[in-house]
Amino acid sequence: MSANSPEPTATVNVVLVKGGRTKISYPAELLHDDGTRLAVRAPWAGTGVRDFGFVRFEPGDMFTEYYWRDRWYSVKEVRDASGALKGWYCDIARPATLTGTDLVVEDLDLDLWRSADGTDVRRLDEDEFEESGLAESDPQAASAAVAALDELESLAREGGFEKLLA
Repeated sequence: MSANSPEPTATVNVVLVKGGRTKISYPAELLHDDGTRLAVRAPWAGTGVRDFGFVRFEPGDMFTEYYWRDRWYSVKEVRDASGALKGWYCDIARPATLTGTDLVVEDLDLDLWRSADGTDVRRLDEDEFEESGLAESDPQAASAAVAALDELESLAREGGFEKLLA
């Protein structure tokens, strides 16, 4: 399989990179790959519970994750062990690449959360983004990241996730 090939495989290895290092890597079931957008499903890959205050990710949660080869973000639909929708967690990241079975995504620090009922939409980690120095080291990437966050926030507030993920 060539890099960024739309040819499906049963499983991919999601590799989240941050600051040039692998942050986390986990296997995921490949649900769809049309050459531009990939969808995968995986259980919560973190250790234990991660409580953000507005949502908890915990063992048993299932993530359906959407990645694009031409967009600067990913969207993760989060459901609890019973299947109830918790919401969507979005990472601002460079466009995804698929090389062999490795789906590599470079996290750019900015995030967005939208609750299942749409009443809670919040931008996250803008301070970390500023501290990363990306605006100085790669101004084009920083500009694309901020534009992607603005786009996702608009979709989240207007209920556009359903169209985006359809």
